Amino acid sequence: MELLPISKAEAARYMGVKGEPDRAVSELLDRAEKQVRETLRPKYVYLETDITITDEGVLLGAMSEPLTGEDIKRHLKGCSKAVLLAATLSQGADKLIRQAAVTDMAYSLALDCICSAAVEQVCDRAEEEIFAREAAPYRTWRFSPGYGDLPITIQRDVLLALNAQRRIGLTVTDSSLLIPSKSVTAVIGLSDVPIERGRRGCAICTMKDSCAYRLSGSTCKK
Repeated sequence: MELLPISKAEAARYMGVKGEPDRAVSELLDRAEKQVRETLRPKYVYLETDITITDEGVLLGAMSEPLTGEDIKRHLKGCSKAVLLAATLSQGADKLIRQAAVTDMAYSLALDCICSAAVEQVCDRAEEEIFAREAAPYRTWRFSPGYGDLPITIQRDVLLALNAQRRIGLTVTDSSLLIPSKSVTAVIGLSDVPIERGRRGCAICTMKDSCAYRLSGSTCKK
């Protein structure tokens, strides 16, 4: 997959910029966006699986461990199937950011934030491609491990179900952090009938009380 133009406005928000970025920041983001688009080739994998919701959690046919927590149960209520998704910008993203940090921390930050915006683009486009092929009259938004009360420790089981290490080089650390870091895993619920899409954003985010975006009067979403 080749990256399309990356949202520099979104990257600027990740940098903590309020309103329009000044000339210096804009130039950093222009340079970073150009390098990221020319250098990186994102990848994604997905798998459709059956769902069973029990008192213990959400059982996915492709996974040995249940998805626990009330938020994921509410998120998938009314769904009969789900899509597991993993997307990554590849190790090249971490390398670009790390190399820039040696000589230019400001540019390294711009690269970091451009890459964060880029991986969201990849997930959006992955959804478009997946559901152009898969029949899914109704679906939920992406719900990732660590969001709400869904434990981040489920990352390993998601990657195992997707065989993500072999297919796209995506692994997880002992502390459940994804490697490469500019990567995302998520669950999307599928239904043949209309479903309630549920709460999203700050309402169920575990970081809502300490989030820098909320403290500045903004959010991490558009």
